[in-house]
Amino acid sequence: MRTIEELAAQVVDAAFHLHKDLGPGLLESVYEVVLARLLQERGLRVERQVPVAIRYAGLRFDEGFRADLVVDGRLLVELKSVEAILPVHGKQVLTYLRLLDMPLGLLLNFGASTFKEGVKRVVNDHQDFAASRLRVHQKPNE
Repeated sequence: MRTIEELAAQVVDAAFHLHKDLGPGLLESVYEVVLARLLQERGLRVERQVPVAIRYAGLRFDEGFRADLVVDGRLLVELKSVEAILPVHGKQVLTYLRLLDMPLGLLLNFGASTFKEGVKRVVNDHQDFAASRLRVHQKPNE
């Protein structure tokens, strides 16, 4: 079984190639369907537009929101195709992670001019960073 960090690395790699090959600016739904297929070809289980129930004040709402992609039942991937990611987008992903009880989500913006500008990791009590290829390492004394 792949670790959550291995799943995230696979998603980021596939999304990078997708952004490089198709470029920015297409509809979010285009990136969603293509990325889902690319991940499936890598042997990952991908669910699209997953309905997530919300519980509030003793009530249950079966379709509170839809997660763009859920990879192997453990990694949330939210897609955007906007000029820039806003702070509210990260907050939205964190709320989704809490409702889904998942440790890690990726916010991928295909509207950014470079892929690096459009990638954001969102963490919900995630502890295992040892295997992360996405982590920025600082040199001592920096």
